[in-house]
Amino acid sequence: MTTATDHLPLTEIVTPDDQAGVAQAIRQAQTDSAAVYPIGGATALDFGPSATRPGVGISTTGIARIVDYPARDMTITVEAGVTVATLAATLAENGQRLPVDAPRAGEATLGGLVATALAGPRRYGHGTLRDHVIGITAVDGRGVTFHGGGRVVKNVAGYDFCKLLTGSLGALGVITQITLRVKPVPERSVLLACDVSDLDQAERLLAALVDFESPPAAIELLAGPAWREGFGLLSSDGASAALVVALEGTEDEVTWMTDQLATTWREAGITEIETYADGRADHLWSGLTEFPAEGDAPLVIQANVLPSAVTEYLKLVKQIDPDCSVQSHAGNGVLVVRFAEVPDDDPGRLLVGHLRPAAARCGGSTTVLRCSSAGMTAQAYWGLPGASAEVMESIREKFDPYDLFNRAAR
Repeated sequence: MTTATDHLPLTEIVTPDDQAGVAQAIRQAQTDSAAVYPIGGATALDFGPSATRPGVGISTTGIARIVDYPARDMTITVEAGVTVATLAATLAENGQRLPVDAPRAGEATLGGLVATALAGPRRYGHGTLRDHVIGITAVDGRGVTFHGGGRVVKNVAGYDFCKLLTGSLGALGVITQITLRVKPVPERSVLLACDVSDLDQAERLLAALVDFESPPAAIELLAGPAWREGFGLLSSDGASAALVVALEGTEDEVTWMTDQLATTWREAGITEIETYADGRADHLWSGLTEFPAEGDAPLVIQANVLPSAVTEYLKLVKQIDPDCSVQSHAGNGVLVVRFAEVPDDDPGRLLVGHLRPAAARCGGSTTVLRCSSAGMTAQAYWGLPGASAEVMESIREKFDPYDLFNRAAR
């Protein structure tokens, strides 16, 4: 298992036990002209290019308390070092959950999850983490604590720090506390799966889901050996992909939705439909959640395209590498691609020459989640700066006037 020192040029790691300690560590780094690297569960430190400026790691694992949990209000306030698994266990005691799927939940912290804005399959039915963060506290590059949002769902006054910090990759400050809106655990949850003979058939099935009377919790289009070998999907002769749909609700609702979807698929020519429930569903759901973080792939990318262009982009990556494994949150237009091989062992050329232009044609963009090749530039990872780059840099300078935070995110 890798550690923070495997990915960051750290001179030391400090683990404050409260918010004041975080502020003090940042002020000390400012005095020492050292970079600051916020560290949660250290599960996503390989996102982006390698950092080169020596600095101090500020671990949030020492601030890991449940601050307030008024279960009837369907909100919970936690410190940033609370793990996703601990949060899930706490909420489960009251029949509640945060419907956001996080890889390596036993290690990943809520602060890190907010900073990376990771969101898995349930984003289709429940939104992303940005939709669930209603209050946030962080410490900026001057060592000053600031707050956004509140502890009640209706609080939307003022500048939206919650959305600004979600996905900021530690470039604006160290998140110390988060208030989340949570939801009840559904009475029943099942996964319906079928193989598709080709991506044109997949497109027709996806289009039919747009008009489905009850929106599914997740719509996943899967391709590649990871799903065939690990979960028995794509087992039909000539299957090019598998479609997995999550249905949640009361017993009666899920029974009705299952019957309706099975009927729709049979009318579209699908003869074999697999239903995953209970333990079998848990196993497949775990695979869907962990996919972006698993595997020793030379290149893992995320493409964000128009939902109508998912199959088009999937065709492209399968032409480039027939052995790649792909997870598509098809209803949202998000694809995670694990390449088995990179042509000419040159991921930069592949990105610039094929993957990014194709994503642009599909109305979106491409970023690199992980890459085994050294020497990739920030531009290769994140793409060319967009029209908002000047505004974003102006915001960053206000939060981090001494240029301390996470240069690898830029």
